Amino acid sequence: MNTQDTWVLATHNQGKTREFKAQWTLDRVQLLSLADCGLTEVPSETGTTFAQNAFLKAESAHWASGFPALADDSGLIVPALGGEPGLHSARYAGPTASDSENLRLLLANMKDLEEREAYFVCVLCWWDGQGDPLWVEGRWHGRILRQAVGQNGFGYDPIFEPDNFQGFSLAQLEPAIKNQYSHRALALRALFQRMEAR
Repeated sequence: MNTQDTWVLATHNQGKTREFKAQWTLDRVQLLSLADCGLTEVPSETGTTFAQNAFLKAESAHWASGFPALADDSGLIVPALGGEPGLHSARYAGPTASDSENLRLLLANMKDLEEREAYFVCVLCWWDGQGDPLWVEGRWHGRILRQAVGQNGFGYDPIFEPDNFQGFSLAQLEPAIKNQYSHRALALRALFQRMEAR
């Protein structure tokens, strides 16, 4: 594996940071947060795909920190809503919307829908400033509940029932379970496999 021993994780989202660090198994690499590096800037997510947005964040974090950067862009896809909230999952109800505001808007937009299939997608981008970036993807399929249930997690977790844990929202699952099966976990495992092969 031809990488430096320190990477920076390009997110200010504390929930994501906790999940990444809880799932980290690449022992020879220390993962720092933007806060650890004293960085506060967040690039505008102007891409038209998850992969483009992930690269914008990785590129910005790399040049600001000097370390190889790992960034994710993730979201919730509801096919019955034409893919919404999609790229705008974190700001579905507006640029400064809270998790609960985004969640309430999604439930309102789906109140008359019987088709409630959905999936989370996570696209990870790793870039060290040289050559092509490395992208991997993970998806977690399930359905949208009709009301929020549970206290764990963040974002849309209280209204997402995963296919492999029917009868429970993500917010009812223990964090260790989510960290084993989630879209982010799947993407991270794919990243580690790719890195070990480099």
